[in-house]
Amino acid sequence: MQQPYDFTEAPAEATATATAGAGAARVLVVDDDPTVAEIVAGYLDRAGYLVDHAGDGPAALTRAAAHWPDLVVLDLMLPGMDGLEVCRRLRGHAPVPVIMLTARGDEDDRILGLEVGADDYVTKPFSPRELVLRVESVLRRSRPAPADRSFSSAGLTLDPGARRATKEGTELALTLREFDLLAFFLRHPGRAFSREDLMRAVWGWDFGDLSTVTVHVRRLRAKVEDDPARPRLIQTVWGVGYRFEPAGPGPDVREGAA
Repeated sequence: MQQPYDFTEAPAEATATATAGAGAARVLVVDDDPTVAEIVAGYLDRAGYLVDHAGDGPAALTRAAAHWPDLVVLDLMLPGMDGLEVCRRLRGHAPVPVIMLTARGDEDDRILGLEVGADDYVTKPFSPRELVLRVESVLRRSRPAPADRSFSSAGLTLDPGARRATKEGTELALTLREFDLLAFFLRHPGRAFSREDLMRAVWGWDFGDLSTVTVHVRRLRAKVEDDPARPRLIQTVWGVGYRFEPAGPGPDVREGAA
């Protein structure tokens, strides 16, 4: 029998509420290895975060229901309920930022994590200092930007302050990185960007696995395109990268997912 999880205490809208306001951000660390969990929690605690820990999927959902986190550091390989399912269930309630941990360097595992909406990933073994920097980066980008006004293009409207996006008036369920990626495209219509360009501008990384960009573009197309298999807004510019075209395909673009 599937265990119910009461999320009534969790906020209706997931944002990094603590970082945007007065308190310290709450990070939920989910890892069944007590040594790894202790080290990660110790570094995050010294960095000024409030840290909760869970050793498996059901415990993670219970902890999240009791105290909704601003970010989750989530191990992919958990006993019983794996990290992918935990991520799906959390995201089914609200779009909390997730950094996925994986003990394997296999690209398929990383892509699986990104496909279910992880905002970032770190492969074990990893530097705890690097993980803290990744946490800081994801939380920083999740903060509302009240000075930014809403802007619209091609039936899409983005409100950066509320971190809300709509298509023809219908709200889109975007992850943190998907929202940032769409905002970047809408701010730079008609201009082609390489995956390296997008990684620097949207993720703030000077290097990394470029499949991260590819997966997020594919996920974003699934949410904003009328026909994701034949994208008209977020176009592939072969040999270069991607371009946002509010008016549809241009003569130098071949349609298709990358």
